[in-house]
Order: sequence, then structure tokens, then C-alpha cells
Amino acid sequence: MQNKQSRFLIDTYFAAFNAGDTRKMESLVTDDLIHDVNQGERRIGKDKFWSFNVHMSRCYKERLSDIVLFVNDDGSRAAAEFIVHGSYIETDEGLPEARGQTYKLPAGSFFEIRDGRIARITTYYNLQTWIDQVQGEEAESLTAQA
Repeated sequence: MQNKQSRFLIDTYFAAFNAGDTRKMESLVTDDLIHDVNQGERRIGKDKFWSFNVHMSRCYKERLSDIVLFVNDDGSRAAAEFIVHGSYIETDEGLPEARGQTYKLPAGSFFEIRDGRIARITTYYNLQTWIDQVQGEEAESLTAQA
């Protein structure tokens, strides 16, 4: 039964992500959440997850498709692979300038689940692939304007 509950928890998390409902996402995590961000630092605590979501919502508009979810037998761990479809809407520090560029890339997340909530989220994607897509579209846009 734990496996089914954990599957429902992660499915709910992804549905909230796709709906842009960060409050719902935050309601599904533990207060001491460990959040490992791709190419970034480990953030510990629900408050840091909230700050991350505020930042991401300001700079990016994303939705996930083709989600494949795996949950272990006791429901304590899960992994998901998916495709990120996004728009880069505000420049993120240290990254190329945002001009509404779109991108599509494969990604994955790993989860630890404790007491019916998500206790760890670790996400991976290829940052260079994202940069190449954003810069490529930016170059195409500038060429079309000339």
C-alpha cells in the first residue's frame, strides 16, 4: 500500500508543478526538505524550497510531459524521467539573457519519502543542452530581425 500512496504523492506533486501551483507543491514536502538543484547548491528547509519556487516562477515557465515514474516496494524512494518544455522569461543570474526563448530537454528527479511527504528532491538535466537551445534560438531571433 505504501507504494501506491507514494506514487499518488509524486503524481500530485507533478500535477501541481504543471499547474504552476507552488503552494500545493510546498504542502507536499517536509519542513526539513533536502532540495538538490541541478548545477546548484543543496537547500535544506521548506522556506528555501519556497524561495526557489519564487525565483523559478519569475524566470521560467515550464511544464513536464512524458513522465515515467518508478517507486520502490516500500514507497520510501521514487525516481521520475520526463521532458521539460519551457520558456525563459526573465534573465537568471549567470545565464544567457532571457528573451522568451523556448526549450525542450530531458530531465529526471529522485525523491525520498517520509511519513507521507517528500523529504528529498534531487533534479538533473544537461545545463549545456539548455544553454545551447536558449542561445541558438536567441541567435535565430536576432538573425530574423536583421
